[in-house]
Amino acid sequence: MVVPSYETFMLPCLKALADNKEIDMMSLYDKLAESMGLSQEDLLEKLPTQGQATYKNRIGWAKTYLKKAGLLENTKRAHVKITDLGLKVLTSAPEKIDNQFLMQFPSFAEFKEIKNFASDNNSQPVVLDLSAQGTPRELIDNAFELINKDLADEILDSIFRCSPKFFENLVVDLMISMGYGGSNEEAGKAIGRSSDGGIDGVINEDKLGLDTIYLQAKRWTNTVGAPQIRDFVGSLVGKQSNKGVFITTSKFSGEAVTYANSVQHKVILIDGKRLTELMIEYGIGVSELKTYSLKKIDFDYFSEDV
Repeated sequence: MVVPSYETFMLPCLKALADNKEIDMMSLYDKLAESMGLSQEDLLEKLPTQGQATYKNRIGWAKTYLKKAGLLENTKRAHVKITDLGLKVLTSAPEKIDNQFLMQFPSFAEFKEIKNFASDNNSQPVVLDLSAQGTPRELIDNAFELINKDLADEILDSIFRCSPKFFENLVVDLMISMGYGGSNEEAGKAIGRSSDGGIDGVINEDKLGLDTIYLQAKRWTNTVGAPQIRDFVGSLVGKQSNKGVFITTSKFSGEAVTYANSVQHKVILIDGKRLTELMIEYGIGVSELKTYSLKKIDFDYFSEDV
């Protein structure tokens, strides 16, 4: 038989979790392979670009989409569990679950809205539908955005599973990777002390520390408001510095952004979305899976004009 599409795996995946127990992904792969009647040949089929088993890749995407809809959740690394909403969906006895079915859930509909990953917030969102007509380039570009968006969510999930100290070190690593501090091996360090005066990290842009950037890292889910930015600016004043970067896993309120833009100090705000974009761009906490090189015809080469 042909390995089923990722959408075909969605309902069986949810049913496999109907006992409301946590299960590891390897066990889920085995459970679905058995329930779907996959042959040994099916299990050995691999993706040509990654070398990963096709059925595992498709189950993985089915899991991802169900998670985005809020029907299941990751309980810890490589473990999943059905949610109350997922159980409610099963009680309605759907004949099938696919992308169209999942669009009724706001979190999934939002996930399917793709903006250019590197563009500003004014970009017009488009809904990705790989079954729709489009040029191969458009499908690749949109799929790339979707993969990165899912990766960004996974990064934030992983950050919340780590300690606050790890997050402080992470933001220092990111700043160094972005080129702040130059080649100085001791250009940055996390402070992470209760007596740090609201400072979680420091970047020395020169070896003598004459030009310093101070960091504050908040691993929060709630919105950062103007009072927190005001306190951070106060910390910069205490350090006699005019450069600061405030990084959070959540968002900044409009008042916080307005205040940061109004002070004489140079205060850069990095929210969770921008943080994950920068981590992906500069290779912090991620590794390269596959590189695709798109090429076009070189008409100059084929020109015989003298």
